[in-house]
Formats: sequence, structure tokens, C-alpha cells
Amino acid sequence: MGSLKSLLIALGFCIAGSLVSPLAAAPTRYPLTLDNCGVKVTFPKAPERAIGLGQNSAEILLLLGLQDRMAGTAFWPSKVMPQLAEANAKVKLLTVEFPTFETILAERPDFVAAALPTLLGPNCKVAKREDFERVGVPSYLSPGTCLETTGSKDAYGRRAELWSMEALYREIDELSQIFDVSDRGQGLIADFKAREKALRASIRPSDKELAYLFWFSSPSPTADAYLGGKNGASGFIANVLGGRNAIEADAEWPTLGWEGIIAAKPDVIVIASLDRNRWELDKPEAKMRFLTTDTAVSQLPAVKNKAIVVMDGQAMNPTVRTIYGAEQVAQQLKTLGLLK
Repeated sequence: MGSLKSLLIALGFCIAGSLVSPLAAAPTRYPLTLDNCGVKVTFPKAPERAIGLGQNSAEILLLLGLQDRMAGTAFWPSKVMPQLAEANAKVKLLTVEFPTFETILAERPDFVAAALPTLLGPNCKVAKREDFERVGVPSYLSPGTCLETTGSKDAYGRRAELWSMEALYREIDELSQIFDVSDRGQGLIADFKAREKALRASIRPSDKELAYLFWFSSPSPTADAYLGGKNGASGFIANVLGGRNAIEADAEWPTLGWEGIIAAKPDVIVIASLDRNRWELDKPEAKMRFLTTDTAVSQLPAVKNKAIVVMDGQAMNPTVRTIYGAEQVAQQLKTLGLLK
């Protein structure tokens, strides 16, 4: 895992430069009202005690240099990006898992930014938006995860169209407006646009469209696997690399047994590296061991051809890390000779 850590550090320090040269942007005029996932949210002034509820929300706030205005963070599948470690150390960590509503309120927040509907939504494990509204705390849900959940077995919902970085740009732009740091937000967006353009330009057309399987984790080897859905961040990564997602489900995080995975016939298996310790198969080493030793799974062409790469698990969520994940996968596949 040393090479993965080095790659993350290298990628991280590249984005740090985006904050050095902010672009000119108009200051925020308060009160500011935004339409966030169908909810009108008004900010009378810039927040001073924000909660980053979910890793993506917290990392965006940190990338915008707002650590001094953060009262806490929670829910971290992976460790903070290396270049944000010093800033993150100044912010109270409530828990790496799901916090309670009472734990959040104890920090006297004046704003909550949430990364996932399971952290802020009608069926979430923490609180509903109206719960925060009742105590006078404005909330914001990542636009990239505002998905339809009606009739879906997936708590994260289903995605009808392929996710793109435009949803992330809107999130960065709106959060920077809320805190009156739009210049920093525009600088960050410019950096991401440049990264995506450069990555797409670096991929030459291949003779075969590769089918990618993105394996996030599993409770056990015999349980169904949590996979990146067709139109989520995983599908976006496959698209950037000139391929497709081997999983056709519209669900954001479909679960599938290994018989179904074998039937999908992926050319490449992308396994997530997670720092949390919820399940043994959060570890890439455990995933690799299962893939190469299971009687049936080890016969997959992708396994036999050693077409297995490791990616930061948080990049499989639609987040600031997604383009880094695409860069990680591209670099490894070029080394393997599977991408030109």
C-alpha cells in the first residue's frame, strides 16, 4: 500500500496549489437564499460554527480554507487527504461513523453541510432536514447525491443520468458563496476542470472498450458485494477512461452476489481501499486475497489476467476525490498495459 499512499500524497499536493491563486469573484450579498435539493435555504450571514457531516462536505470546507469556521466533522470512510491533515487537526472529530443528532447539537452549530442522504434525508440515520430547521440551523445536502429514493431498495437512491463533475462544481460554488469565499471556490473549480481535461486527453482510444467493476466492500466473502452503480462516480470514472461500468443497475450502490458478478464479465476489477474498520473486506489486501483464492471468482478473466487495481474508496462516491480516483486507476492500467 506504500505506492497508493505515495500516489495520494502526490495527487493531493497538486490540488493544494489551486488555493494559492484564487480567481476574482463577487462577494456574497446576505441574506443569501439557495435552492438546495428542492429546499429553499437562507443564510443571514456567513456561518461561524459549521459541521462537515460526511467526508466530502468536510474536505470541501477544508479545501476552501474554512477550518477556523468549523465546529466539527463526522463520518470518514477514509483518512483526510494528506495536504489537509494540518488544517483538519484543528477541527473536532465527532466520530468516523454516524453521529447522533444530539452530538451535533452539542457543538452549537450554525450550519450543517452533509455529503449523503443517509446523513441528512427523509430516511437518514442522523437527522432529517426539518429537525435542523426546527432548531434554527440551516442545512445543505450535496447536489450530487440528491437522488430519487422512492421505490428504490438502495437507501442512497437511483441515478437516471451519469454523474459529472458539474454537480461537484455547483457544490463548491454554493458552499463558497455561503461562506463568502467565492474566489477560493472558483480557483478550486478551475483546478478540477484542468485535471479532468488533462486526464481525458491522456487516454488514447483502445481497440476494446473495457468493462470495469468497482467493488467498494462486503460484510463477508459470502455476502453480496457493494458495487459502484452504472451512473454514479464509478460510471463517470469508467467513462473518463474510455470504458463502461460492467454493472448496469441504476442504483447508486447496488448489491450483487458473486454469481452475478461473474456473469457481468468485467475486464478490470477496481477494489476500494478504505481506512474504516467496519468489515475485514474494507481492506484491499483482504479483497485481493478473496479474488485470487476463491474457487469460482479466481477464474474470472480479470483475475487471471491480473487486471486488478486499487483505488481510494472515497473516490467511488461522487466527491472531490473522484477525479483523483480516475487518475489512480489510469496510472495503474497504463503500467499494466491495459490503457495506452
